[in-house]
Amino acid sequence: MDIGFLLLRLTVGLTMAAHGAQKLFGWFGGPGLDVTGGFFEKLGFVPGRRHALMAGLAEAGGGLFLALGLGTPFAASAVLAVMLVAAVTVHLKQGFFVTTGGFEYNLILASAALSLAFTGPGSLSLDALLGFNQGGALWGGIALLVGLAAGAIQLAGQRRAASTHVAVAG
Repeated sequence: MDIGFLLLRLTVGLTMAAHGAQKLFGWFGGPGLDVTGGFFEKLGFVPGRRHALMAGLAEAGGGLFLALGLGTPFAASAVLAVMLVAAVTVHLKQGFFVTTGGFEYNLILASAALSLAFTGPGSLSLDALLGFNQGGALWGGIALLVGLAAGAIQLAGQRRAASTHVAVAG
């Protein structure tokens, strides 16, 4: 069972870390911070570069911590939050399936990360090595609430497209 948790943590965690590295550094064919910041501005996250930095850090940091099994519930919260924001702002209107740009992929990554918060990272993790028993309904519930709250806070700060009406000085 612990090898299964390790495989899940490594797959989800390193996938998230790679996406963060694309945003932050332009690695793995990614756009880098400036281009990602411009995209975030178009989505209404102003200033875009700062929001891109925070999303990249949440993905890279949350992903690495999840892969290591270190602070697993909090790493899962970061993954859940960033996937919630991505799903709502970019993918929800495209439907479910990833083939049409839908939120399927975001849902899978967020659910897998959250599952690890409920189960715990397993014995092949830094949490286990350090003696932290961070699994079960309490830690999973905390991860769920923190992730949803963090995502909701980001979404609440999103600006809508500027009005096309221009005030005329009289």
